[in-house]
Amino acid sequence: MSLTTGAVLEREPLVTGGKSISDVNDDIAKPLESFPTKKWYIAFGVALSALGFGGIAILWSILNGLGIMGIQSPVGWGVFIINFVFWIGIGHAGTLISAILFLFRQKWRTAVNRSAEAMTIFAVMTAGIFPLIHVGRPWLAFWLFPYPNTRGPLWVNFRSPLLWDVFAVSTYLTISAVFWYVGLLPDLASIRDRAKNKIRKFAYNILSMGWTGSNRNWSHYEIAYLILAGLSTPLVLSVHTIVSFDFAVSLLPGWHTTIFPPYFVAGAIFSGFAMVVTLLVIARETFNLQNYITVNHLENMNKIILLTGSLVGYAYASEFFMAWYSGNEYERYIFIQRAMGPYAWSYWTMISCNVLWPQLFWFKKFRRNIKVMFVISILVNIGMWYERFVIVVTSLAQDFLPSSWAIYKPTFWDWGVTIGSFGLFFTLFLLFCRLLPVIAMSEVKGVMAHGEHKKGGH
Repeated sequence: MSLTTGAVLEREPLVTGGKSISDVNDDIAKPLESFPTKKWYIAFGVALSALGFGGIAILWSILNGLGIMGIQSPVGWGVFIINFVFWIGIGHAGTLISAILFLFRQKWRTAVNRSAEAMTIFAVMTAGIFPLIHVGRPWLAFWLFPYPNTRGPLWVNFRSPLLWDVFAVSTYLTISAVFWYVGLLPDLASIRDRAKNKIRKFAYNILSMGWTGSNRNWSHYEIAYLILAGLSTPLVLSVHTIVSFDFAVSLLPGWHTTIFPPYFVAGAIFSGFAMVVTLLVIARETFNLQNYITVNHLENMNKIILLTGSLVGYAYASEFFMAWYSGNEYERYIFIQRAMGPYAWSYWTMISCNVLWPQLFWFKKFRRNIKVMFVISILVNIGMWYERFVIVVTSLAQDFLPSSWAIYKPTFWDWGVTIGSFGLFFTLFLLFCRLLPVIAMSEVKGVMAHGEHKKGGH
């Protein structure tokens, strides 16, 4: 029925269950004010164990040298760079959901942006560890920063994309952290006002920075939040573009290609949204937040996963076409070896997880099925990890000199470092769920206050 006849199009509610404004505070603050559940303790114990295992692996590599890892000549890049690119990609969804969707006034973001922002910060923190270890002397990592020093002519190489990473990632982390913290201020004040324990009240009072909820507070908050959203938006494109330059500016077959920047950005958003779906499905079931993180929210994210997964599949096809069309025998050989050589198992794992399984989201019944989306989100991130494995390893293992070719085999310590990175990420996220509101209470209330979900509302 057309709008000219006076009919009203109803939107699906962003908050279900007939919740009131006070219910929002009660439901979202409940995990912070009560003892953790048994499920939380089990998950935290597993994550902490993985973190400890990774810490031992990293310490052992520092004490004994990187020779205990699988890296060798010519494969000088292993799981350190694979994990670095993977975790930087995971952090992309947070900025996209928070900044870009905010600027486009997409109200469905309000229930998922807080978790996505936190995920961004934890993922970038995890990613930053790997280049420091990979240099072999992490205690000299401060040499990467250009500052007045007494080392004579020894200076950073501003033409190196590895140095560009330092600036891009540190900028991304700083802006994302400030954006996340500014958004937390009204909710921290709400938790402060509800606190009955003096220590707890004092801690949240410090964190809320004197927020009173006055008109002046809200005016300054909205201006600052809008400015930070504007600053964050170009970072979505710039950060993983610069990470792609680590590969694209080289002369190795399979790397020196102009498709890498958009291909890496699409892949980063793809993997980031998949991780957000994984975490939100767990959070909504663990903390009984089904009325706030609804199937509609998850379906919207699944649509973005479908779109970006299709873009990634198009990039895979473009790479093969350009390798053939270029007439470059080295480029052509590398891509044939990726699909049919010793690493074919990893290539086809990547294709099946990143291209084939997400196509199920064309069907609404799969987009809205919690179990299906949870499994596919995990498969996507497995596929994206193997995408980085394929990119990093295959081009290095078979370079221009056949006499130096070698097969890279990750060792026990490589897998230990990788497992430890997941342990660190999930440990930080679980602590976040216990100490800070997982959903932006003030933003959810703002959506509810407009009355747009009431039947017959215009």
